[in-house]
Amino acid sequence: MSTFGLIWANLFRKRTRTTLTLLSLVIAFLLFVLLRAIAAAFAGGVSLSGMDRLVVEGRYSRIDSMPLSHMYQIRGIDGVELVTHESWFGGVYQDPKNFFAQFSVQPLDYFAMYDELQIDPAVLEKFVRTRTGTVAMESLVEKYGWRVGDMIPLNTTIWQKDDGSTLWEFELLGTFVNPGGIQGLQLMLIHHDYVDEAAAFRKARVGGFLVRVEDSDRAAEISAAIDDMFKNSSDPTRTATEDESNRQLANSLGDMGFITTMILSAVFFTIVLLTGNTMAQSLRERIPEIAVLKTLGFSDLRVSWLMMSEALMLCAVGGALGVGLALLLEPGLNQNLSGVLGRFEMTWQTIATALGLALLVGVVIGLLPAVTAKRLTIADALRKG
Repeated sequence: MSTFGLIWANLFRKRTRTTLTLLSLVIAFLLFVLLRAIAAAFAGGVSLSGMDRLVVEGRYSRIDSMPLSHMYQIRGIDGVELVTHESWFGGVYQDPKNFFAQFSVQPLDYFAMYDELQIDPAVLEKFVRTRTGTVAMESLVEKYGWRVGDMIPLNTTIWQKDDGSTLWEFELLGTFVNPGGIQGLQLMLIHHDYVDEAAAFRKARVGGFLVRVEDSDRAAEISAAIDDMFKNSSDPTRTATEDESNRQLANSLGDMGFITTMILSAVFFTIVLLTGNTMAQSLRERIPEIAVLKTLGFSDLRVSWLMMSEALMLCAVGGALGVGLALLLEPGLNQNLSGVLGRFEMTWQTIATALGLALLVGVVIGLLPAVTAKRLTIADALRKG
């Protein structure tokens, strides 16, 4: 029998125990890769496409609305090229589980602000003229099987109509895409004028403003000028670049890097104890066999290496299966989570770290059995057996 065959046979002499231990390792490394991807998504990166865009929100809370009149004052600030607004609609489609982003906007200004979004000019013109209309990303339309002309019902607890109803219906006029953006992002845009006219309250108020500056190097200066303009008003503002605003939102949910690190530390501490106990139990059961191997001429070093190799192989297989399962799940998770987290992807650095960690865990749990087997004399082994 080859050395590899001997190691494999020894690992699975207790199939149920080894299988359960292996399954625990698979789950641990699956969690490691997924949680690191989530932490990386929250940390984000600098978005070059948004360096010249500012986000203006309520100073004390993101959910505070602001008067539409702020927009006209912002337009007068030196260095401001374009200003528009957006308001979170917060509706659900048919079922509370069918949640996706919806904003009420001014169509022409919004698509001018986000010029990376691609929409048919005819569809945009129709959107401008149809107050009860809506346009949605192709990924969202494909998900629910909508067709142009369909009436899309949305139920929202934020915007109540004058008649007390919270059910709104919008005619689907067409789609738009963002070729260089997050794949699978789900976004619907509706006409602000219609919402403002039909809503029972929040008249002439919006959720926030979007500002494009002429020179991105002046972004900090213009942000300060906007906030200074309204700091003594009843609706003070907080302005940041688009990238910084996204980071603030992520940070408001907590330090995801620290949270995931603590979770993974607890998981791997438990895994080391569990797997270490398995290897220690396996060593105790095989003490007579170690004596036989040494009697047959196996050196202390070779016996020690066999014990270490079993631990390394168990952890390496568990790590590889966990990483492989994570990669299989990545496309589906990216499609469903990218709209919330941004780009959800598992980098090669994370994969390499996971596999390296698997080998490290193998060394840690295999070290004690390996040293014990090396020091064990034939006489002691036969006596203990």
